[in-house]
Amino acid sequence: MTKLYRHILALAGAALMGLAPLAQAEAPQVQTQVPGYYRTQLGQFEITALYDGEIELDTKLLRNTSANELQALLSRLFVGNPKMQTAVNAYLINTGNHLVLVDTGAARLFGPSLGYVLQNMKASGYEPAQVDTVIITHLHGDHVGGLNGASGQPLFPKARILVAQADNDFWLSQKIADGAPAEVQPFFKMARDSAAPYLASGQWHTFSEGSVLLPGIQAVKASGHTPGHTAFAIESEGQKLLIWGDLVHAHAVQFARPGVSIEFDIDQKQAIATRRSLAMKAMAASKSLVAGMHLPFPGIGHVRADGKGSYSWVPIEFAPMPQVAKQ
Repeated sequence: MTKLYRHILALAGAALMGLAPLAQAEAPQVQTQVPGYYRTQLGQFEITALYDGEIELDTKLLRNTSANELQALLSRLFVGNPKMQTAVNAYLINTGNHLVLVDTGAARLFGPSLGYVLQNMKASGYEPAQVDTVIITHLHGDHVGGLNGASGQPLFPKARILVAQADNDFWLSQKIADGAPAEVQPFFKMARDSAAPYLASGQWHTFSEGSVLLPGIQAVKASGHTPGHTAFAIESEGQKLLIWGDLVHAHAVQFARPGVSIEFDIDQKQAIATRRSLAMKAMAASKSLVAGMHLPFPGIGHVRADGKGSYSWVPIEFAPMPQVAKQ
């Protein structure tokens, strides 16, 4: 190496050392997530998905499958086993005349990883006092726990609460609760505690299957998971969305194998039949949008038929909100 070359390297090294402090700037990690809401348009209706949080379910809760099949399906979509993360979602519908909340999340009934519907509703630009209608897919605690605050006070003071008659008659019945297994009785209490303030105020109302709850929102029978489990068909300007509640709990498994049920399904056979006919076959054929309370957030997308009774979940892509002409 020549003396001149060594001199050039020395100068270059000195220059880099002089610049080094400028290149060492560091920012601390923020370690927070974005607010849990996502918005899309359905005709004249604005749909806002609200994230309540996540809960880990034991894969042993799944029925009608083998350990090998289960492992293959879960690992195919990089889902954990024996614990799989499951989202809990709710949906806010602004029809232009009504602000409608579909399910309310769990509050803190199942631990600190859930209970963020209210926080995310406010982040999305809405307040609970603006909600005039709350419609409930079914009376499990992760769907009605968010009706009330930590001290039991109602959080939706101006809203009608709409619940399927069959679920109302089942979960609010003391007689049925008394005859239920001990491990199930807390779920009856969660339903009764959630309903109590609204029953007292006269805000609690029931509906029958097929009822039109509001213009553009119709109840659709989806029983099996619970006696009165209900989906809701939303339609505006010919665009359709089916909010199907708990027809799917494990997306990595139950799309590919709709015959797999979960322990929470009260009527296992009926839940499977409903999932096959309503959630899979009908939605794949119609190509309509669907939304589910336990699909990966925001839980909105399409069902694609893959043949031989197998299906796939196709989530929507992130998109800006379109400009909608006001009527």
